Amino acid sequence: MSDYNIRLYKDSDYDTVRDIFARGITEHWPMALYHTLSLPRVWLLILVVFLLALVTTGSSIASCIAAITVILALFLWIRYILFTYVSQCLATDMLDIRKNYLQRDGCCFWVAESAGEVVGIVAAAPYLSPGGQNPVELKRLSVPKKHRCKGIAKALCMTVIDFAQKSDYKTIVLETSVFHVDSVRLYKRLGFRITKTYYPEDYFTKFMDFVEIVFQYELSKLR
Repeated sequence: MSDYNIRLYKDSDYDTVRDIFARGITEHWPMALYHTLSLPRVWLLILVVFLLALVTTGSSIASCIAAITVILALFLWIRYILFTYVSQCLATDMLDIRKNYLQRDGCCFWVAESAGEVVGIVAAAPYLSPGGQNPVELKRLSVPKKHRCKGIAKALCMTVIDFAQKSDYKTIVLETSVFHVDSVRLYKRLGFRITKTYYPEDYFTKFMDFVEIVFQYELSKLR
């Protein structure tokens, strides 16, 4: 028997829910930096900067400092991207959770609770698609580190799947990034399939391989 239960969001959860969401996004900067530094083109850039500094100054110390500066710049840019995204979300749909999720048709917001503590969050909202099918989107899934590996994230996903079925949606979609490794594994285990990958419209994010992944889950197979 699980030691948590899933319930609808309450206004008293507001600060905790926003904090869980923000930490769930910003904690991925080490993985994002590791991914960026695994790219050959990034190391080529660092090497070019190092050699240019060496030719210009004739100092190996200055060249090392120049190379380290490039790595630091990448780190700061990654943090900027993640924190900017969090700020945008907190200022839009996460600003008034009750209004944007509980008071709108086809939307909902749940929390997982254990011993009176919120230990996970997830939301659902209509997803406007070009084909006019208008599936539901699984959004804002996050579980704090100390509460992971307990099946909470899976249970939250299944809550959205159950909601979608009862609301007569035919498809569930979600978007995540390549850095959310554990989430990607979970979605695949649950039967979500990748339908699209894309880069944000920004040269630097493309250079750093900030791949966004779109998953889809067909509810027709459950009917």
